[in-house]
Amino acid sequence: MTGPDGRIKVAFNLTGEGQPVYTVLYNDTAVITEGNLGITRSDADFSSGLRFDSVTGPEEVRESYSLLHGKKRDASYSALMHTVHLSGSSGESMDIIFRISDDGLAFCYRFPGESQEMKYITAEKSSFGFAEGTLAWIQPRAASKSGWNQTNPSYEENYLMEVPLATVAADTNGWVFPALFRSGNCWVNLTESWPDRNYCGGHLAKGKGANELVIAFPEPTEGYTGGSVYPESVLPWQTPWRIVTMGNSSGVIAESTHGTDLALPPQEGDFSYVRPGRAAWSWALMKDGSVNYDEQKRFINYASEMGWEYCLIDVNWDQTIGWDRIAELARLAEEKKVGLILWYNSAGDWNTVTYHPKDRILTHESREEEFIRLESLGIKGIKVDFFGGDGQSMMDYYQDILADAHRHKLVVNCHGSTLPRGLQRTWPNLVSMEAIRGFEFATFDQATADLVASKATTLAFTRNAFDPMDFTPVCFTEYDNFERMTGNGAELAMAVLFLSGVQHYAETPYGMATVPDYVREMMREIPVSWDETRFVDGYPGRYIVLARRTGNNWFIAGVNAKKEPMRLSLHLPFTVTGTGTIITEGETLRSFSTSTVTPDPAGNIAIEMKPGGGFVIKF
Repeated sequence: MTGPDGRIKVAFNLTGEGQPVYTVLYNDTAVITEGNLGITRSDADFSSGLRFDSVTGPEEVRESYSLLHGKKRDASYSALMHTVHLSGSSGESMDIIFRISDDGLAFCYRFPGESQEMKYITAEKSSFGFAEGTLAWIQPRAASKSGWNQTNPSYEENYLMEVPLATVAADTNGWVFPALFRSGNCWVNLTESWPDRNYCGGHLAKGKGANELVIAFPEPTEGYTGGSVYPESVLPWQTPWRIVTMGNSSGVIAESTHGTDLALPPQEGDFSYVRPGRAAWSWALMKDGSVNYDEQKRFINYASEMGWEYCLIDVNWDQTIGWDRIAELARLAEEKKVGLILWYNSAGDWNTVTYHPKDRILTHESREEEFIRLESLGIKGIKVDFFGGDGQSMMDYYQDILADAHRHKLVVNCHGSTLPRGLQRTWPNLVSMEAIRGFEFATFDQATADLVASKATTLAFTRNAFDPMDFTPVCFTEYDNFERMTGNGAELAMAVLFLSGVQHYAETPYGMATVPDYVREMMREIPVSWDETRFVDGYPGRYIVLARRTGNNWFIAGVNAKKEPMRLSLHLPFTVTGTGTIITEGETLRSFSTSTVTPDPAGNIAIEMKPGGGFVIKF
């Protein structure tokens, strides 16, 4: 089986024991060898003893769609689909569907037929056997109910960076999606699509081979109270896509929309109320004590002065401010053309966090009561924190919140959460999810602060490749207890490098008042919705340069995570006219400088970056 341009080939086979296996080649070089396929259900085994019935295809798949926010407003997907029809010893059927595009492949399982009898999947056998010498950029998965107030897994561990996959020891908890690999000259991103209310969220675990990874299910404690953890459904039943994005450059991943290409289309309804934008947020640097009436009033005015669309009021607002004064702030925000977003605890028995409001969105009935009140006040969105893992019922809980929020025209940002997995296409009111050890952790410990620059050079190929990420970037001032290791230019660059439907900026009005006017003006101009994204240069963990376009304006941003200065001669893979304005560090990492830059006739520009530094250019 091949894709449209023939570079990606997939070979499918049944072993002598009737076990389905597959091999993936890129430019005729094996990248995944003898990966296993199959499903074990409680009533039947579809992982061995299978019989090949037939194959249909190739069938051409073409689709165009739009995204309200992300790397590319208008996306198109073209693939060749092949369906392998198999049957088990019991006579029941299972299909394996392959879709191969120019930037990767995806596969899923389908159980045809009609039955109202509940079926249960106990294991998925899908595996990825990489070639010897494969390097990995992967994030460990924390144990369920571990960590602060039992809030794990929350996808907030530091990545293992550029490690030989064969040397990674088997870990009980495995690794989260997305994961990045380099096999020879081929770069690979592994992720999955969001389940259609019939599956759990998956992750990766070490297989039997040194370079083999397998699909793993959540721990038994990762469900909504009283709900299912493991996959269960009536028939017909189609499982989530296993998505393999690949190319001869990491830039293929940085530019690809493969993760949303395979997502379910938008739910019915009018989502015109969803307004992507930027947000002022006091908690990032000022923590709990900042959640009071006077400070939030300052931050609403700050958002208005910066031309930002939102202000987020974080934990405990229901007691430190109260409903009556929240109503006052909502009226002020409306006058200032700023939308208010309010924080909520997801509650339930999956964590012991005492922050509130609690228990207000746990059921449909309580959500309706709360959301009616929010809508009447003109509140524009909610931030929901501290979810309970990846069990099927917990994954359904996200969609329940989004569905009820949509009825009341509320955008949603989830923290302490799982990975979006393309859910922002299905529910456009999902503007972001955390699922990253982001800025706040840099204010908690020096080890995380040390890694901010290297993380910034990696996330376009991993966590932020296809899904919005609420890293909460941009801090020009100092942390209270730890040393900031990034330069001011690098901090500014993250406003362009990181994708989020609502970008919550960490910097306060007090810090923003100290920077030059031209920096504040750039922070007013950088959008969050992009028409186009182009990879310019970079290597995960070392440095990155990306270009993003909105309308006629290009924003080019770079970060250097190396310990030595970098001088780059960059070829711009697009045409710009005239002179651009560059902002980078000045004499020190804590200063700024600005100048103009003009590409030569061949479209090349020369850039210098300090260690830990960065830049933004606007054309």
